[in-house]
Amino acid sequence: MCRLKYILLLLCCTFFSVKAGIKHPLHVSTTEVNFNAKDKTLEISCRIFSDDFEAILAKLYKQKTDLSSPNMKTAMDELVKKYLFSHLQLKANGKAVAMNYIGFEIDHEATNIYLEVEKIPDVKSVEVNDVILYDMFDDQMSIVHVVKAKIRKSTKILYPEKKFTANF
Repeated sequence: MCRLKYILLLLCCTFFSVKAGIKHPLHVSTTEVNFNAKDKTLEISCRIFSDDFEAILAKLYKQKTDLSSPNMKTAMDELVKKYLFSHLQLKANGKAVAMNYIGFEIDHEATNIYLEVEKIPDVKSVEVNDVILYDMFDDQMSIVHVVKAKIRKSTKILYPEKKFTANF
């Protein structure tokens, strides 16, 4: 009986938290780096909660943000690109690499951002330096996956840590 009361209390708290506008208590982003051996590229995708992402873009760049507005797509592309290039860096085989911005899309409550690194003949190691949303939350967690062929290396980076190196 006591357990049932606890569960009901938890459900009520959850319901009222959602009604009060609390979106998600977890601050997390995901970054995946895939080595495409055929095209000799690193394909990078980042997934960030859209409300958090819009808030940090507005705070840092002091302008209105709306990632879902088709009328603001060009302006938002510039902000997303600027933010990602300053908050995510990669090294392949010990050398810094230049990422090309492909674009972003909204998927429900998340924003997916796509980047690419060209002319990577092979990958022996990938170092990811990820500080996405660190300038907004001191409990930020970054989930990082690095994939080569069928080998997947993953970790979680907790604020204030920044780096993960996957060796193959």
